Amino acid sequence: MLAVLLTTFFLGSPAHAQSDKLRANAPDDWLITNATVITVTGETLENTDILVRDGTIDEIGSDLSAPGGTETYDASGMFVMPGIIDAHSHIAVSSVNEATAPVTAEVGVGDVINPYDVNLYRALAGGVTTSHLMHGSANVIGGRNETIKHRYGQTDPDALRMDGAPRTIKFALGENPTRVHGEGNDVVPRTRMGVERVIRDALTKARRYAAEKEAYENGDAPAPPPHSEKMEVLADILAGEVLVQCHSYRADEILMLMQVFDDFGVENFTFHHVNEGFKVAPELAKHNAGASVFSDWWAYKFEVYYSTAYNAAILTDNGVTTSINSDSPELNRHLYHEAAKAQKYGGLTDQEALSLITINPAKQLGIDDRVGSIEVGKDADLAIFDAHPLSVYAVAQRTYVDGVVRFDRENDPDDMRLRLDPEASVESAFDWSETGTRHGRCLQDVGRYSSQGTTFWQSGR
Repeated sequence: MLAVLLTTFFLGSPAHAQSDKLRANAPDDWLITNATVITVTGETLENTDILVRDGTIDEIGSDLSAPGGTETYDASGMFVMPGIIDAHSHIAVSSVNEATAPVTAEVGVGDVINPYDVNLYRALAGGVTTSHLMHGSANVIGGRNETIKHRYGQTDPDALRMDGAPRTIKFALGENPTRVHGEGNDVVPRTRMGVERVIRDALTKARRYAAEKEAYENGDAPAPPPHSEKMEVLADILAGEVLVQCHSYRADEILMLMQVFDDFGVENFTFHHVNEGFKVAPELAKHNAGASVFSDWWAYKFEVYYSTAYNAAILTDNGVTTSINSDSPELNRHLYHEAAKAQKYGGLTDQEALSLITINPAKQLGIDDRVGSIEVGKDADLAIFDAHPLSVYAVAQRTYVDGVVRFDRENDPDDMRLRLDPEASVESAFDWSETGTRHGRCLQDVGRYSSQGTTFWQSGR
């Protein structure tokens, strides 16, 4: 009976029924007219049109014409901005901590993308078009991440992958790996010193692996080293082919990892959370390191006790490429509000604030040649708001991914959200007999654990 209830509860949810309006055969040619266009990297253009052809931005200007049959959307009084990019997300994946060893570079979250996750659609309703799906932070060196487009309505997981996006990998410093491995399993690392040792040992082994492989390829060794997927990935980090994305909080550990990377020649990396980044902003800028932060979220555990809502602004003012991320299936629906908070506290300009959720995360992920700004030739990932996106009153009206309308508030399918009357009576879904009570309590437990446990364990904050 419980299995039936759970199946009905999770798989029979109306949110999982998809409308034909969201499927892949939708048009990717559009003429958006009469909008205020926030390019982010250039000027904000009044009364401007955008012509989209074959999913890319073909032309930007006034009084544009389009080939016959091209659909037109009148955006008079509205604001068009680049699709929002979430640099740190765990939507569309689950069980993202391979906590069986301190180093697990051989696994990747891209192998388990769930295209049916309704959070993809909900993110679209907040103008988010690209997400960086990350491994959790139980491991010092975790698995590979995946950059996806929010092509909700596609049923093939591979259809969500952003082709050509650089590979990235998750590192983690501090309490999470020391708690899971040292305290939990009595293996290194138990201390913050041990975290550094694990990283140095892993990169040293990778350097030797790469040297042995090169020696064989050059004819200087009779055989290659035994193949190791883990070593292949770590060697590619040293070669600059895999970008490091590192969970971090404390300034001392941030300085430590930058020193390690100096010693091993690793140059392209971004720190995530980085709540004490404001203490070492000049050092981060000197290393050309990125910082992906929360706007005003801290104190949820001891090592995050010290932070400031001025963090993003201080980092920006010091020349650090800074983004604001969600790390939450709820927060990513209003990242534009999070960017506005950084403006409120730190006095950032409109362009600086919106860069935190567009071009800057694109740079951190190595995809800024395709997304993050409104420019001719870039992917037509666009979000249309009925007010300036930094306004608390702004509401997303349409979201395009590769020129395809993936969210349209005016034509939001009935099966994508429920409009409930709080005054109406609700018929109980369970038989509150003794047996039904047990089943109901089981479901309550499932809800409680999924709401509490998923956020902190799977994301690994």
